[in-house]
Amino acid sequence: MNRERGAAVIMAILIVALAAMLAASLAWEQNIWVRQVENGNNLSGAKWLAYAGTNFAAAILNDDARHNNVDYLNEAWAMKMPPMSVENGEISGFILDQQGLFNLNNLAGNGTTDAQALGNFRRLLSLLGLQPDLAQSLADWIDADSDVRNPGGAEDPYYLGLPDPYRAANIPLSEIGELSRVKGFDKTTLAILKPYVTVLPGHTQINVNTAPAEVLAAVIPGLSIGAARQLVSNRSEHYFRDLADFTAHIHDSSVSVPESDIEVASQYFLVTVVARQGKSRVNMQTLLDREGSAWPRMVWHSS
Repeated sequence: MNRERGAAVIMAILIVALAAMLAASLAWEQNIWVRQVENGNNLSGAKWLAYAGTNFAAAILNDDARHNNVDYLNEAWAMKMPPMSVENGEISGFILDQQGLFNLNNLAGNGTTDAQALGNFRRLLSLLGLQPDLAQSLADWIDADSDVRNPGGAEDPYYLGLPDPYRAANIPLSEIGELSRVKGFDKTTLAILKPYVTVLPGHTQINVNTAPAEVLAAVIPGLSIGAARQLVSNRSEHYFRDLADFTAHIHDSSVSVPESDIEVASQYFLVTVVARQGKSRVNMQTLLDREGSAWPRMVWHSS
């Protein structure tokens, strides 16, 4: 009888222990589920904040286009938005004019190499201390043919001979990251080049109100880097109102300004928005195409 009572007590203890373990396991799983739901909600909230920030940037650009046909760096769109607190998070962002940068697709936007753009890019590479022949390499990557441009060019025979072979794209770039697949564009080269170049659809002009001195000196043959830096310094107080105003500030009669390559307004802008909700953080980039006074159109976005 005592043995039966002892066995019953042990069984009861085991049952209680198993029940406690089951309850603890359920509580742990429920806690994980609650956290997953909370994290999911926070991530969703951060994404919506980022989209809202992007729409706000589009509204700023749209308003700017309706009131002014010149774009320069003292305008509202060029001012960074400092971190702004929202419920359980914050949002910040900035807009960068992409037409102050050299559009790499200008090298062969219509499928054939543009000799003038090629010369401009060679000058930019040289000004940055990089090998000018990289221009031929990129032109071959973008143009539609399979003819190698020398010196420095490369087509399928070069890329198919690599340890991990692939073919030349022979189409315009869709994003800067593709440069890493082009002959000669290693990490060091890309780090030096990226602040001065962009990838935009079709052929675009350079906005002289926002371009770095190196880009100005590259697209205006004969313009020295010193003269280009002086132009950049001058515009910090008085932006260039039109091409005639810009040309008047070049005090060298031997420099011929290629008016087909420059402008004082821009169409493409890169919007970067950083949003945080709880512990979730979203970094969203969007390329906007602002044509005339129409609402800016999204070309692409990533997050």
